[in-house]
Formats: sequence, C-alpha cells, structure tokens
Amino acid sequence: MTDTAEKLDLDELRALQLTRLQWTLEHAYTNVPFYTKKFDEAGVRPEDCRTLEDLAKFPFTTKHDLRDNYPFGMFAVPQDRIRRIHASSGTTGKPTVVCYTEADIDTWATVVARSIRAAGGRPGHKVHVAYGYGLFTGGLGAHYGAEKLGCTVIPASGGMTSRQVQIITDFAPEIIMVTPTYMLTLLDEFERQGIDPRTSSLKVGIFGAEPWTEQMRAEIEERAGIDAVDIYGLSEVMGPGVAQECVETKDGLHIWEDHFYPEVIDPFTERVQANGESGELLFTSLTKEALPIIRYRTRDLTRLLPGTARPSFRRMEKVTGRTDDMIILRGVNVFPTQIEEIVLRTEGLAPHFQLIRTTRGRMDHLTVHVEARSDTPAERRAAAAAELIAGVKDGVGVTVDVEVFDPDTLERSLGKMRRVLDQREGR
Repeated sequence: MTDTAEKLDLDELRALQLTRLQWTLEHAYTNVPFYTKKFDEAGVRPEDCRTLEDLAKFPFTTKHDLRDNYPFGMFAVPQDRIRRIHASSGTTGKPTVVCYTEADIDTWATVVARSIRAAGGRPGHKVHVAYGYGLFTGGLGAHYGAEKLGCTVIPASGGMTSRQVQIITDFAPEIIMVTPTYMLTLLDEFERQGIDPRTSSLKVGIFGAEPWTEQMRAEIEERAGIDAVDIYGLSEVMGPGVAQECVETKDGLHIWEDHFYPEVIDPFTERVQANGESGELLFTSLTKEALPIIRYRTRDLTRLLPGTARPSFRRMEKVTGRTDDMIILRGVNVFPTQIEEIVLRTEGLAPHFQLIRTTRGRMDHLTVHVEARSDTPAERRAAAAAELIAGVKDGVGVTVDVEVFDPDTLERSLGKMRRVLDQREGR
C-alpha cells in the first residue's frame, strides 16, 4: 500500500491543509443550517479564512451541539448520499449521530490502514478486532482499515472472553485491536486457563477508545510479550484512525493532518495554545463530506509536539485525562489516570479499579475499589491498601479510602471502562 501523503514536506502539507480547510468551511456554511447560524452570529464567513491561523476566528462545536441537532440536523449532504450512520450509546443524554458518504468511508479506511501500518502491521497479517461492532465506530472502523491495508480480519467484537482466548490461540493473529482495559481482561483469562499469554501469536496490540498510562503499557507489554501502541479517534471527528503511535518510537500519536487539523486551547480562557503547551484538544475535519466538523471540542487534555517517526505530522502526547472525567475533590483536580499510575506500581494490586464518589456531610469523598492480584496473600492486602492511600496523598494531594476486593470481583470492561461512579446524594 502506497501512501503518498506521508511523503509530503511541511510546506506541501500546510498548503494542502489550507485548501481543504477553505473548502470545508464553505461546505459547512452552505449546507448545514447550524453552521450558517453559528458563523453569522460570530461575524465570520468562509472567505475570512485566508491562513490556517484564521481558523481561530471561527466558533467551536461541542457534543451538546450534535445532541441539540439530533438526529440528522448536522448532515451536509442529501440522505441518498449517506452510506453509513453511527451513533454514541446515549447513556448521558441523546446519542450523537454521525454519518459517512462513500468517499468518507474510503477516507476512514485509508487513515486506519495508515495507522495499522505505523503500528507495525503489514499486508497478510491477521488482525483480531475485539472492539465492539454496531453503532459504535470502533469495530467497523478497525475492520475496514485492516482490509484496506491487505490484512485478514478476525471480527471477534467484544464479549465471550473465554472464546476470544480460544480464537487467538487457534487462529494465530499477529495483531489485536481492542480497548486497553479489555486487553487486561483477556490477559487475566489467558492466565486463568493456564496459558502464558507471552506464548501467543500476538506481536502488536493497537489500543484506544479510552485514556491509558505508560504504566499500563508496561504491564501489557510485560504480560503479553507484545508491542503496545496507542490509536486515537472519536466518532464526531471520524472514528478510530485520527492519530496513531508509531511502533518504532512509541512517543505519542502522529495526527494524520492531511485529513484532521488539530488545535489545543486553554479550556478556561479558550485561547489557542502554542505547540508544546497543554490544554484541550480541538479538531476540524478537512475532507469529510457528510458531516464536516469545525473546531470540535474533544474534552481530551494533551499537547502538540513536533513529528518524529512521521516528521511532517505533529504528534499529540498521550491523553492525560478529560475535562469531563476530572474530579474536583476539596479543590484538587483528580484524574482516573493519576490513580491508575499509583495502582499499577503498588505491589499486590491488579489494574482493575473504580472510583466511587460519595458525600460525607457537606463534603465530597472518594473511595477506590481495587482488586488484589490472584497471587496476593490475604495479609498483604491491608498493606497494599495503606500504600495506595499514601501514594494518592503524596502524588495527587487528596485523601481517599481504599477497599481491596478479591480477583474477578469488579465489573469487567467489554469496551470503555466506567472508571468513575457518582453516588453522591442528589445526583
């Protein structure tokens, strides 16, 4: 598979981005009433974008905007040109609905194929896809991309964990695409069946759909004997394949900037940050026909860095958290990934945990529910709990309670893990 875009120099890429950005702004303004109204209210028109920096003049798009226009209000092409519709689960409100033309599906497959190749995949490899299929974009996005690259797809989807282990053992895939938390569940199942996962055929794991830490990468790589790399995407922008970590560097995710233009803003002042400054990630689509998206606020926290393995494409640092999963506990900002790092370095504790928010008196309180590892003696659990409490106090600056549970007790994730359960009074 030849991908000429990866050979563009920086000047060629910037010129291509500007041409595609100008087309996208005109396409959105002309065909989506929401954007017509938003641009007019902000006092900007598509022709006001003469440089890439001019994009900062244009208004943001949020998840609430997509929900307010449910189901089809954001579509920019007639219904007879739509070839696919996906949607979020809608567990926190109306689902967000996204759609694709035939050209959009081909673009999506192309960027996922590029991502799998950057992760080490090659034509002829077998790819075990354990992302969920259906309205969620993960399964079909990975599937079409793997086929585009020339791989053999094993469409396992999620669930039936013991059968997944059997399929991996029998079908011998080289690559697995799955959420990192479900990969941990699969590793537990290998070991429960008495199989050392390091003896499997797997060579590369491409993990996405949720934030995960360097400590989790180390855990997966050591237990599975594979290279663990990150893939990034979100349905509102395209699906998986917006950015990919390269296996040779593992130093953040190269954004496929010929299709997706990134910005980082201060989430409070909404000022555009310079490269290298941390903040909230925004994306503007450059080639999407069915559902162009302008300055979409992802709520993911990261920073933009120069390209390395793919020099023309900027990298985004691994997502450290989300503005909407941040817990403010007695004035301190707490992210699940911070707790995860401490759990993973605490002897005797497994990387399966949840954060329970409750109310004590007038104050919010946080309890960490975490499993012990299968080989942890009972007398070690109290010490591990005390170490976790101390680690959170020292590393994050808040006091939490810790309850250590037997192995295989907490709810296992078949997709995105629900890390935070809000049980506060009146919520």
